[in-house]
Amino acid sequence: MRRTERLFALAEHLRARRTGVTAEELADRFGVTVRTIYRDLDALRAAALPLHAERGRGGGYALDRAYSLPPVNFNAREAALLALAVNFVVEMRILPFSQPLSRAVDKVRAALPVSAQRDLARLEARLSFIGVPAHAGLPAVLEALETAFFEQRDLRIRYRSKDHIVTDRVVRVEGIIVERTETLVNCLDIEQGEIRPFRLHRIERATVLSPSVAGVDR
Repeated sequence: MRRTERLFALAEHLRARRTGVTAEELADRFGVTVRTIYRDLDALRAAALPLHAERGRGGGYALDRAYSLPPVNFNAREAALLALAVNFVVEMRILPFSQPLSRAVDKVRAALPVSAQRDLARLEARLSFIGVPAHAGLPAVLEALETAFFEQRDLRIRYRSKDHIVTDRVVRVEGIIVERTETLVNCLDIEQGEIRPFRLHRIERATVLSPSVAGVDR
């Protein structure tokens, strides 16, 4: 990456953050030395970007909070899925444009308020892509799963095991893993009190529970 392109990407990355980032983290992200990052930061200051250093836990280099992009109507849910999809495309080398795609995600992050950025970070940590799943879930199940996952609500599911045994369970979605052949929904089985994976295509029915109903089932 040319220096001019790196400076632009660095500015976008800093603008996408509402918390500080260290020079070491920036050097790792852009594949340069820490000394080079310090020179780049000096160049951004010389270009009148309101860059400052924050001390203490979670500190680092950051842009003034008033320096931001115009608002974009993305909520944390939409931004998390968009960012995850872009990261998946980059990691699987589906398109040879990893740098522009990464900058696009930074711009999406930059448009989010602080609370939505925190939500985005938590949601990304709970989603994993390993490959393209061969089995899809039922549309109604997918809709219920989306609501339960993002709103942290319990689900009542009807599940058919590989031995064709059908059971009804109340679960709490902890994470989702997309493999080459399966989509696994990692859930806390409320009755059993243990985490176990459920294969998405074997969930025959799913209903989102209200907090009061979920509390009774626990």
